[in-house]
Amino acid sequence: MHLTLGTWLLIGRLTAIVLEAVLGARGIIRAHYEWKDTLASLSMRAGNVAVNIAMTGIMYGGLQWAYAHRVLTFEMSALAWGLLFILDDFTYYWFHRISHECRFWWAAHVNHHSSREYNLSTAARQSWTGIVVGTWTPWMPLAFLGFTPTAILLMQSINLFYQFWLHTEAVDRLPKWFEAIFNTPSHHRVHHASNPRYLDRNYAGVLMIWDRWFGTFEAETPLDQPNYGILHNIESYNPIIIAFHEWRAMVRDLIKAKSLRARIGHIFGVPGWQPNGGGETSESVRNQWRQSVTTASSV
Repeated sequence: MHLTLGTWLLIGRLTAIVLEAVLGARGIIRAHYEWKDTLASLSMRAGNVAVNIAMTGIMYGGLQWAYAHRVLTFEMSALAWGLLFILDDFTYYWFHRISHECRFWWAAHVNHHSSREYNLSTAARQSWTGIVVGTWTPWMPLAFLGFTPTAILLMQSINLFYQFWLHTEAVDRLPKWFEAIFNTPSHHRVHHASNPRYLDRNYAGVLMIWDRWFGTFEAETPLDQPNYGILHNIESYNPIIIAFHEWRAMVRDLIKAKSLRARIGHIFGVPGWQPNGGGETSESVRNQWRQSVTTASSV
């Protein structure tokens, strides 16, 4: 029996998860697993794969339409692949940042942050609604530019494959030059943390340069160990709740909204936005933390 590359990659990831869990349980490496949480994450991945298979035609069709109206045509040489890598990673940064700063896409992304554990199985906790709400559309300009949909999707897969190993506490810090250029477990632990210092930081896929350039980088510090999860954890291992809890909350807010401005804000505003300005957003939480630090240091 000949297994496909996708099947081998799946086997490899599952093997890595099991190995990390076993070594962590024996105290050989730093890794903590809660079986209910791991099962929930794997269930989310299964649903993600099913939705992606069912909806791939929409994504591929959109990219194909853009490619049909391209302004250039790239022959996929080594130079073209290198350029696509840079552009794909740049696109991923902005897609990821928008997914944290716009509630409409946050509702599709929040499930990935809902685990209070941080291990390789956390990488499997993926969206069921991302394709439906168009989180693939930021890649359309690459097709307009002249990269084929197949090349774009392949580069996306390579980028996401790189990110799998970032979801671990077993790796502390890597050499400074590597940490300066690339995304690492240390940088990504910051991204998954709910500490005020770390909220909405380190959006990188592979290259950390985007966060450094656009002011969203935060280094992990031993003085502020990451607390994983979201500001208000859902306390559920039910994949249905994990996948749709923010969509349900959005609908509740829309029902209570008393104006068009409020409805637009509840959909497209930052997560936590409220029409009276008193919502608990990442920025407001960070500002309160900064004020408390300043007050404490002046005493």
